[in-house]
Amino acid sequence: MRKVYAALAGLLLAATVVQMYLAAVGAFDKPQDDSSFALHSMNGMMIIPVLSLVATAAAAAARAPGRQIGLTVLPLGLVIVQALIVALGGLFDDSTGNTTPLSLVILGLHAINGMAIMGVCGMVFRNARRLVSAGPALSGDAAEGRPVRAS
Repeated sequence: MRKVYAALAGLLLAATVVQMYLAAVGAFDKPQDDSSFALHSMNGMMIIPVLSLVATAAAAAARAPGRQIGLTVLPLGLVIVQALIVALGGLFDDSTGNTTPLSLVILGLHAINGMAIMGVCGMVFRNARRLVSAGPALSGDAAEGRPVRAS
């Protein structure tokens, strides 16, 4: 089950890399319209959350340490923050729907949070690979890379 977890963690990381690519595709689309970010939205609101949930279930089934299980579900929470950033930024648009300096400051957090999601997914994948290489007998502190005291 640990190999399945590592594979799902790898897919989760890959989905975040694809997400950055799709953001760039949308940003450079000419002329930009409502469909420019459609694939970015679909990947971010469906694929990444589902992979996070499935990987979290696999982490629990693989008896990963609790901290690792929590880290694996964190991308889902950060995706929710992404949606809140967009909604909050939109509240500060002007009466014609154009962005204002304040809305741009808020919306800029979307990219920073996106990088945080990618960083978390990288840590999840690294730790999942360590869990696989540690073998079935290793769990807890040793699986998380902390020294284990001799009994």
